[in-house]
Amino acid sequence: MRIKQGFVMRDVAGQAVVIATGDASRDFHGMVKLNQTAAVVWHGVEEGLDVKAIAERLVAEYDVEAGRALADVGALLARMREQGFVED
Repeated sequence: MRIKQGFVMRDVAGQAVVIATGDASRDFHGMVKLNQTAAVVWHGVEEGLDVKAIAERLVAEYDVEAGRALADVGALLARMREQGFVED
């Protein structure tokens, strides 16, 4: 899994946002705000981590139950795929 070419996360006034660049900007206009958890997931995907490793990172950073973290990461990645930000 990886971030689809043309999408980047940037910090805008202290807020993590996803924006489209290059060819991707033809079909996607605007930006998507990410909360802190979603930003951790985005970075994990950028680093090539799998779902389990990203969930483990959330457990370590936010003291959330492992099962809950795994489910939340899976759900967020599904939404990111639907939006076209992440591909396998």
